Amino acid sequence: MSVEFDVAHRLWLLRTRESAYALRLDEAGRPRHVHWGPPLTLEQATQIARRRNPVDSSFDELGDDRAELATEGGAFFGVAGLSVRFADGTQALEWEFTGHDASADTLVVRLRDRHYPLEAELHYRVCGEVVERHAVLRNTGTEPICLLRTDSAAWTLPRRDAYRVSHTTGAWSAEAALLRENLPVGETTLTSRRGVSSHQAQPWVMLDDGTATETRGEVWSTALVWSGSWRITVERSHTGRVAWTGGFGHEGVQWSLNPGETWETPVFAGLYAPDGFGGTSRRWHEYVRAFVQPHPEELRPVVYNSWEATGWDVDEPGQLKLAAIAAEVGAELFVVDDGWFGARTGDTSGLGDWTVNRERFPDGLGPLVAEVHRLGMGFGLWVEPEMVNPDSDLYRAHPDWVLHMPHRARTTLRNQLVLDFGRAEVADWAHKWLHRLVAEHGIDYLKWDMNRAFTEAGPGRVWVDHVRAVYGVLDRLRADHPALRIQACAGGGGRTDLGILARTDEIWASDNTDAADRVKIQHGFSQVLPAGAMAAWVTDSPNPLTGREAPLEFRFHVAMAGVLGLGGDLTRWTDDELRRTAELVAVYKQIRPVVQHGSAYRLADPAVSPLTAVQFVLGDDVVVLFARRPHDHGWPIVTPVLQGLDPAARYRDAETGCVHHGAVLLTHGLPLEFAGTGPASRLVRLRREPR
Repeated sequence: MSVEFDVAHRLWLLRTRESAYALRLDEAGRPRHVHWGPPLTLEQATQIARRRNPVDSSFDELGDDRAELATEGGAFFGVAGLSVRFADGTQALEWEFTGHDASADTLVVRLRDRHYPLEAELHYRVCGEVVERHAVLRNTGTEPICLLRTDSAAWTLPRRDAYRVSHTTGAWSAEAALLRENLPVGETTLTSRRGVSSHQAQPWVMLDDGTATETRGEVWSTALVWSGSWRITVERSHTGRVAWTGGFGHEGVQWSLNPGETWETPVFAGLYAPDGFGGTSRRWHEYVRAFVQPHPEELRPVVYNSWEATGWDVDEPGQLKLAAIAAEVGAELFVVDDGWFGARTGDTSGLGDWTVNRERFPDGLGPLVAEVHRLGMGFGLWVEPEMVNPDSDLYRAHPDWVLHMPHRARTTLRNQLVLDFGRAEVADWAHKWLHRLVAEHGIDYLKWDMNRAFTEAGPGRVWVDHVRAVYGVLDRLRADHPALRIQACAGGGGRTDLGILARTDEIWASDNTDAADRVKIQHGFSQVLPAGAMAAWVTDSPNPLTGREAPLEFRFHVAMAGVLGLGGDLTRWTDDELRRTAELVAVYKQIRPVVQHGSAYRLADPAVSPLTAVQFVLGDDVVVLFARRPHDHGWPIVTPVLQGLDPAARYRDAETGCVHHGAVLLTHGLPLEFAGTGPASRLVRLRREPR
């Protein structure tokens, strides 16, 4: 990794092991894009001259070199990632270069407007194969500056005949559906206006020229490190130019940058990979483990969560009974979900009143916590600090604490209102009760939920201030309690992003625990995030959400492709089911290091094939999890070939003892047979034989 500067050409080059990113100053001193893609030396980068496409004209933007962060002004007709309005109404920006700072892996380019009191810094940091970028603005004048759009970075691709865009879409219980579609000429905007990164889309995008596969082809991708509203706009011109810009906020939201204030955008990270979508994902996984997750070296525990067993009917005897069974089958962490506090006997009341319900727990949580610890498990609780029921003591005492507008109705969703964490007293209140709860009860783990979108938030800073205050509470809480571990949840996968993962230990990918549906959800999740960050439960059959039945092994093998957890009503499971559960949990603990810390290979696309497989490799150990979903009789099933193996090596099957040649596994896969057409699965463990 290195950052180099060519003084004569005023050009910077950021290099990773497998890629290069270059920018330069033009004649006016404005930062312009030069190159993003395969490795280049500094000398090679300086030879990339400004090119003019023959079809460009004065009616279009000239040249291939785009601004590093496009602004309004001059002959620029694309999407401005930075748009401001000065006190006199002027919106155009004219930058001049004032200097730069560079180290082995960081670069800061300093700018200021030629007339108005606005300074900017463009920040770059090389993190493994990823280039992190963000911007900082500073008002050096005496009047406020209106910030209309403040993206973190813009990204530009080389010209190709065509491009394809990959992203996710979805809804509650159907998150992370992967879409790959041709990029049309014009502007394509991916966004969330909900105050969270959302179930409907995740804040990342991948671009390829339409020929990339899982194993080959160039892919350019970016991911926003942010958990609130966001927007990414991809442009494709009729001349073949493709670029995109992205950051927090959405249209209609603006902020005031007051005199002396600094405005910092979240990181927008970019990655180039020459070896397809699989290589892209593995590089993102490496980045997340090395630079994002708080404790990447840890193995995530097997959780039992009582929600699907009890719903709102939470009490001490019932939780004790479930805890005993959970411990017997090998759970390492017992989590009590919603319903343990206040008047919370349903979703209409009590949210915000974070005191133990003494009718359900007469002596408080102490006896339950003590028994769970005695059973050898950690103890966890569900919390939803950002929400309140109108029917609660908190709301009656502080109706002004929620997001609201004068003379407008306060919209309730799920019988809830959103607490305004942008108010310092609200965030301080949340930290105090969370700190007290964890300290007084010896809490090991929190499931932090967030179950509704923003409404009545207005056009101002709350969209940013709320999210940053949530980050602040999480940071303070973890500093107070270094052993505390936290799961991020937002009605399932409504907050699946790098920003929240930097402050939590895993993400609850979806409230949908149906294994057949989870295959697709986990496929989309894995595009950017690693298996060690994805919580996945084994629950009842028929599934309580979909009513679909599935064998126990099928449910386990799908969930084993992430951080295995258990749900469901264990008191209703048969002795044989519990015995088999204990066996499968024990197997997962054996393969857990490979799954959670190994390199992941997606061997089949669930949108195409009913037989999918995910392979993990760590050192000499290989784990392959096959899942065949129900399909029509006679539908052709293609056994996927393995990846990431040594073709000259031999691999022994831990269960059968059979030895397979690496070259055969890479070209023909494993010999597998599945009976019938219903759900079926297989776990295969291989180990490379010493030579």
